[in-house]
Amino acid sequence: MSASKPSSPSLERWRLVLGRYAETPLPNTLDAERQRIDRALDFLYGREYQGRGLREELGPGSLDASQPTLVDWLSEVRTLFPHDTVELIEKHALQRYGLDELLTDPQTLAKLEPNQALLRTLLTLRGHLKGEVLELARGIVRKVVEELRRRLEADIRPALAGRLNRFRHSPLAVARNFDALGTVRRNLQHYDAENRRLVVEQLRFFERNARRLPWDIILCVDQSGSMVDSVIHSAVMAGILAALPAFRVRLVVFDTSVVDLSDYADDPVETLMSVQLGGGTDIAQAVRYCTQLVENPTRTVLVLITDFCEGAPPGELVRAVARLAEARVRLLGLASLDEQSSPVYDRHMAERLAACGMEIAALTPQRLAHWLLEVIS
Repeated sequence: MSASKPSSPSLERWRLVLGRYAETPLPNTLDAERQRIDRALDFLYGREYQGRGLREELGPGSLDASQPTLVDWLSEVRTLFPHDTVELIEKHALQRYGLDELLTDPQTLAKLEPNQALLRTLLTLRGHLKGEVLELARGIVRKVVEELRRRLEADIRPALAGRLNRFRHSPLAVARNFDALGTVRRNLQHYDAENRRLVVEQLRFFERNARRLPWDIILCVDQSGSMVDSVIHSAVMAGILAALPAFRVRLVVFDTSVVDLSDYADDPVETLMSVQLGGGTDIAQAVRYCTQLVENPTRTVLVLITDFCEGAPPGELVRAVARLAEARVRLLGLASLDEQSSPVYDRHMAERLAACGMEIAALTPQRLAHWLLEVIS
């Protein structure tokens, strides 16, 4: 039995997937709208054929359609595709096909959707951004950071703001502090025996203790290119922690040099606009610098955020960590600090540091907040 002929919609989908080089086996029967989609996709994905002998540069005698500008192409993409598809296409343009001019032309950059993928690319190319483009980039960084901070803060601040005092109650009606048993006891006198129900006239809420003695939190962040997502989340995390009275936050970033950004700890935008992604990695030098910041070892937490791929002699890093552990500084090595927590890191080095007293993990910001809560409780 012969295979059935694909339906027209199936042919059209295959034609759009394969591009204009499939016109011979799949004649172009696209309507006007789908031809616009085809041209928009070809502008980007037709680059796959460059260097394969299948796509030549347009000559003076070419009858091919004129190529759109990046601004026109972006406008067309936004018109033709849903929001999530637009984000994917823009990501491919920047990361897969290297259309860096998307970030160097003010008109084009202004049309890009602010999201974390764009933020990653902006941080990677930040050194090449100047003038109007740099100011536009700062605005994009601020929008993405504020959205990320809003999402994370909803989970992190309640966990770290203070512990419930189960011996005192508060007049403030805060849902997360609700005392169910206390409410039942307080209203037992209003029990309606005939209808077998409790009439609640007064709700009870626990008071939340504020921590009086601050803890010093030192975030030591690897700014090598592979750590860009962790750099972003570290900057936002520092801003959230810095706003809480329970903590004094120091923020240090490093590659083969060390930069103390503690003055910007409460401002994730300035932090991210100050990092220089890329370069080598000297973790030991960064840990030794952080040692100088320790004032009260027993109330200090050092969070080292890195892939543990040490470029300097590894013995120096092991000794630096061991000295901090002996001083009773609480040590946490994070191979990832983002929403996925699926890192690639040097496990052998991580194991050596764990043997010295450093806890090793890959955590989301929310889980880091709960880890901090356990440490300082």
